[in-house]
Amino acid sequence: MGFGSSGSSRFSLQNILNLVLRFLQIVFALAVVGLYAQDLNKADKVDKYSDSRWGFATAVAVLSAITALVYAILPLLMSSFTTAILFGWDAILFILWTAVFGLFGSMYINVDPGSDGGISRMKNAVWIDLINMLLWFVSAIVGGIGFWRWRKGSRSLHTGRATL
Repeated sequence: MGFGSSGSSRFSLQNILNLVLRFLQIVFALAVVGLYAQDLNKADKVDKYSDSRWGFATAVAVLSAITALVYAILPLLMSSFTTAILFGWDAILFILWTAVFGLFGSMYINVDPGSDGGISRMKNAVWIDLINMLLWFVSAIVGGIGFWRWRKGSRSLHTGRATL
């Protein structure tokens, strides 16, 4: 998002929508950090090894929160070209969230939590993972469309080398 002309208003509809999307990405990424870090903290307190799956999910969430914060600010400060080329990282984060959702979904979706609060919390975390995956999918698609529109509108038709 944020692919308007370089002279567009800082408070354009596009930038406001970008801020809303990035805000949601930050909120849901921090929710995942809170949900998964509890188990990592518990394991650390009893001197037990930390499961790498929980570490992976937490690392993806932290990367996502930092990225969303930076990407919320960039369109306000930089040109449309600079923000257009960054959609690839959105796509990588979408793939990472897909892996997190697949990993924890296969572990917890079909499990009966019974009276175990930890299992119930992890079942809820799986759906937060899905929301994160979908948010990053949307930002990758919107970014890809913006990049394609920027490239198509500013380069020659056949070779793409000449600036129009």
